Amino acid sequence: MQIPILSGVYTDQSSDVRTAYPRNLIPVPQNSGVSTTYLRPADGIKEFADPSSIPNSGIDRGGINWNGTCYRVSGGNLVSISSTGGVTNLGTVGTDGKNIAIDYSFDRIAIASNGNLFYWDGVSLTQVTDPDLGTVVHMIFIDGYYMTTDGESLVVTDLADPTMVNPLKYGSSEVDPDPVVQLMRIKNEAYAINRYTIEVFSNIGGDLFPFQRIDGAQISKGAYATNAASEFMDTVAFVGSGRNESLAVYIASGGQAVQISTREIDITLQEADLTNLIVESRNNKGHEFLYIHLADRTLVYDANASKALSTNIWFTLTSGLAETGEYRARNFVYCYDKWLVGDTQSAKIGEISDRVGSHFTDKVSWDFSTVMMYNSSNGLIVHDLEMVALTGLPVLGDTPRIATRYSQDGQTWSQKKYISVGSQGSYNKRLKWLQQGSFRQWRIQQFSGDSDAMLSPMSIEARIEPLNF
Repeated sequence: MQIPILSGVYTDQSSDVRTAYPRNLIPVPQNSGVSTTYLRPADGIKEFADPSSIPNSGIDRGGINWNGTCYRVSGGNLVSISSTGGVTNLGTVGTDGKNIAIDYSFDRIAIASNGNLFYWDGVSLTQVTDPDLGTVVHMIFIDGYYMTTDGESLVVTDLADPTMVNPLKYGSSEVDPDPVVQLMRIKNEAYAINRYTIEVFSNIGGDLFPFQRIDGAQISKGAYATNAASEFMDTVAFVGSGRNESLAVYIASGGQAVQISTREIDITLQEADLTNLIVESRNNKGHEFLYIHLADRTLVYDANASKALSTNIWFTLTSGLAETGEYRARNFVYCYDKWLVGDTQSAKIGEISDRVGSHFTDKVSWDFSTVMMYNSSNGLIVHDLEMVALTGLPVLGDTPRIATRYSQDGQTWSQKKYISVGSQGSYNKRLKWLQQGSFRQWRIQQFSGDSDAMLSPMSIEARIEPLNF
């Protein structure tokens, strides 16, 4: 009997059957002959640079690749990171602890930080001091303009002098009186992302505000907060809702919002602490990942896997050995042929790597569950369970092990039973648990390990015998 492993189930205190997504394992659609899918270890994080010795440095707040160099804001500082991990302090942009908005034009980088707008031209860091600019909540560069918002108006800088603002050229997003929380540029159109609506603008020129609303592109849902939306597959993906609706995850498509979150994801969002919610995306090795960073985990949607399997594919990422924990990577920037990220727990800059499973040398655990094994209420004897997996991958420690446990109510679990995964190079190692007992109604099986043992599960095979009552 082959048991599906892309997602499992559990139950909660309200007698609800919930979905258990793989944690720190990435579903991959690939017909191996053993199965049509498998789970590969999520990438680890290696330290790449450390700006902590610079005064006013701190938690990473965002970054960008400009002219082949990685620029990031560490605490209150704008810094450049060299290809060898060297850090250069370029100046102070202040900090309110929130992520920055950062974009570039032909000759400079713009940074929206702590309510202000700064420019780095490759030589010096300057602040826009024109009082007509107002408070800067978010910012983009589009068609020669830097467009900012204070939450109410859309403000553009002067074409000839980007340090100047003409108050006669203010625009607005006013189909609904909800605040503007974020700006985005998609296919050279400006998106004003509001709390309950999204409006799209194109450049028509003129003496006043140069952008005009595209009425047919308006979307009647908006993002929960600043940084709750991201460019994803040439459109906007966001966590948000319409008025008088609960939160979900949507992709903007043809003037509509298409929901990609499952019922489990929606419930998780309702239960989560959304204080520091951040949404971002990454295209890597055939995967189109959308990351929903929460306080105790990161939810990840894979658009390409979802398309290949004709169902919405999600998994979760955490750091540490506990079953929940903040995923430490933030603010992905591809530079120097690698993905560089900030650390949520220190000033360090990390490098995403598929050669390690740990996060900044700290071990990381993983797990996945099955659906209910059920035999029409007649029960089953489980003689043995075997995980068919790619073994022999790089391992750490002397005796890397994995475990299984089971639940017959979806909430309480048996003791874990461990087996060895063998050493590096043990490519033919069989992973089998013998004498797994019996059950009268149904059983959920969970499998777990940590980054000491990197392996890719392809299938769970159960040798069973029906019970007849």
